[in-house]
Amino acid sequence: MPYLERDGDVFVLYLGNEGQTDSENRFHPDWIDEFHDQLDRVEAAEGPAALVTVATGKFFSNGLDTDWLFANLDRMHGYLDRVHSMFSRLLTLNMPTVAALNGHAFGAGAMLALSHDFRVMRSDRGYWSLPEIHLGMPFTVAMNALVTERLTNQVAVEAMTTGRRYSAVDAIAAGIVDTQADADRVLADAVARAGALTANRKPILPVIKRALHARALEGLNTPTTAENLPFGG
Repeated sequence: MPYLERDGDVFVLYLGNEGQTDSENRFHPDWIDEFHDQLDRVEAAEGPAALVTVATGKFFSNGLDTDWLFANLDRMHGYLDRVHSMFSRLLTLNMPTVAALNGHAFGAGAMLALSHDFRVMRSDRGYWSLPEIHLGMPFTVAMNALVTERLTNQVAVEAMTTGRRYSAVDAIAAGIVDTQADADRVLADAVARAGALTANRKPILPVIKRALHARALEGLNTPTTAENLPFGG
């Protein structure tokens, strides 16, 4: 489950279980609840601040908890809306945000990374990828809005229709991530980047973010229904 640490004015939100070095960090409903609870704690803090999200081991996040999802198809639409709520929450968070991609970011995990202001990716291993085309899974209205607003059109076309796995070098060239770092520097570089921005935590920041991401947020706030997601009910 996600847990929180602090490095000066930078909150570090770990996506995996404390003490566990390798987890796929999939979005089980309880995991999503804990993610929001941790963000509540972050937002309640006063003064200059920024947020870094990171994991440990091979994975940043593999996204949807498909085992839970396919065992609970009658709850699919509400579950997906909860997933979308994490993306919109990050897009409008009242402080700067940086994703430290320590490993693979696939599917909705890749979208979670896109929901941050900035991204630092491990240089030697790990991919950013949207593999839905290979899994036979559709993008929700909300996911489509996020990806197409955060990436250029041609990069979105390639990422969404080919399932390409982007290395750090490729992801930088495509504008998916901002910079790369050696494995032992990913978190430190992300914290340094976030630390340089903590003074920008001002009341106007979420106002700017909401306007900046207005079209993505409109899509993210679209409820998932059988009519706009003709998959599994």
